[in-house]
Order: sequence, then C-alpha cells, then structure tokens
Amino acid sequence: MMAGDRESGPNRASLEAVAERLRAGGRLASGDAAVLAATPDLVALGALADDRRRALRGDRVTFVRVCEIDAVAGGAGQDRLPPRAGEVRLVGRPADIGAAVAETSRLRELAGPVPITGFALDDLVDLCRADAAAVREALGALREAGLARVAEARADAGDDPRWIELAVAEDLPVARLTVASADSDGLANARRIAAWGAAAASVRAFAPLPAVAGPRPSTGYDDLRRVALTRLVVDNIDSIQVDWRLYGPKLAQVALTFGADDVDAVSPIDALEHGWRRTPLEEITRNVSAAARVPIERNGRFEIGTARP
Repeated sequence: MMAGDRESGPNRASLEAVAERLRAGGRLASGDAAVLAATPDLVALGALADDRRRALRGDRVTFVRVCEIDAVAGGAGQDRLPPRAGEVRLVGRPADIGAAVAETSRLRELAGPVPITGFALDDLVDLCRADAAAVREALGALREAGLARVAEARADAGDDPRWIELAVAEDLPVARLTVASADSDGLANARRIAAWGAAAASVRAFAPLPAVAGPRPSTGYDDLRRVALTRLVVDNIDSIQVDWRLYGPKLAQVALTFGADDVDAVSPIDALEHGWRRTPLEEITRNVSAAARVPIERNGRFEIGTARP
C-alpha cells in the first residue's frame, strides 16, 4: 500500500471508531494513539487533527516575530534591536547562571516593552546540578533581571515535569516545549507530554518538529504526520507550533491544515529590497490567510495583538 492510500478492513474501522469518539467530544482511549500512528491515511489523520484544532482554537493562527540573541556570544556592541520584534529571545546554553542573569539584565534596557525570553529549562536545571533550591534561586534571579518566560523545555530531554511546575511557582513559566533530536520518537514524545496532565498546562505551545536536522532529511509526509499526531494526542497544551525560520513558509502553511495553529520565529526585519509583498510580515499574513485562517500577531508572553487583514 502506498503512503497516502486509504485503509480498508479492521484498520479502517478502528480509525473510524477513534474519529467518531473525537468528533463527539471524547478523549482518546487506551490504544487509540497506536491506531492513529498506524494509519497510512495522512489525509484522514490531518482532517481529524484539523477538527481538533478548530475545536480548541477556532480559525485563528498566532505568530510571533522573534529577535534571537546568542546567549553565549551575547550582543555586545549592539545598541538597538529590530523595532518590530514581538519577542527578544536568548538562545543557546549560557556558561553559568551568573552569565545568563547578566545578559538578560543588559538586554532589558534595549528591549523596552518587548518581552525577553531565554534559555532551555533543562540547561538551567543542569547548570544548577538538578538542585531544586538552586533552580528556584536561578529562576528568581532571571525574573528580577527582566526575563518574561523561559524560552523552552525540551520534550525529549527528560520525563520529569516538576521543573516546569517549579518555574510556574517562581512566576517564570516555560513558553513552549521543543524537540531537540531528529531521532526522537514523535509519538513517544506526544504520549509523554500528554501523561504530564495539568503539570504541562502552563506551557503555551508544543513544537513537535525537531529543532536540529538529522543525518537524513525528513520528508514533508513525516513532518505533517508528526504535527497531526501531536495535535490529536496532546490535549493538555493549547497550541501546536511550527518554526517558520527552520521549516519555511510552504511546510508551515500546510501544517496549519494538519493541526498547527502557532508560527514561531518569523523575522522581525522588514527589508524592502524585494518589494513590500516579500517582507516577512506580508508573507506570513498571506500564507496564513491562504490556509483559510485568521492571522493574529502575538508577543513573547503570548499576548494577542490585532488580527491582520
């Protein structure tokens, strides 16, 4: 059977039973995730994920324009940030907690009202040697320095959601879950996050596509399956996210019809050398609208701006 062919027999009947349960507002039963993962019918899987997205989020798609700053090299000598950024994000593993606090504090003056996010929670925990008191102190210092949210926690880096709960308790919640390794199992990641239940509910988005490319490039088929499965299995996080910078406009647009509803890392720089229709803002707005969705810009705190025509 080819990858996109329709199923028949018991497998098709099982998929239809799962679909009926979901459309009635029910949750996945034990074994349903395996049925969804086993189907080669990408169209049916995508339709189910799209129904789920619509039930949760309607037809709106949020996006954010991100200015990334290397947390290791810093932005020394940089005296201004792109004025259209909705988020300033410190990326990479800092040398230590002191360096993370210092760079956050330096950026606060440049960022003004634009939210600063930064770092991976698992890196911060590792720098604190997994000592809860030290992690709590580090999060408090980062918050006081001006950090609005921890930028990410890697879904494939551990099974313990208590660090996410600790971040919430310190008023520095995690913005999104990401996947570091291209070799990680997408279904296993989704099941793990779903099993965290309310512990992950403070996280605003889950980006299931790997942030680092593997030795063999993934196919669009595989990427869309992973997005759709994640939307269907993960019912404790509001948004499924796709990275505009990493995966590009074409896959991002199609992913919006397979369960995704948030687009990360749109460029904040509106260069006009190729004409205004090729600026990042116009391109993301046009692509979201072409997917029959309503594009809405947000910031790093997930605060909603105005809908784009």
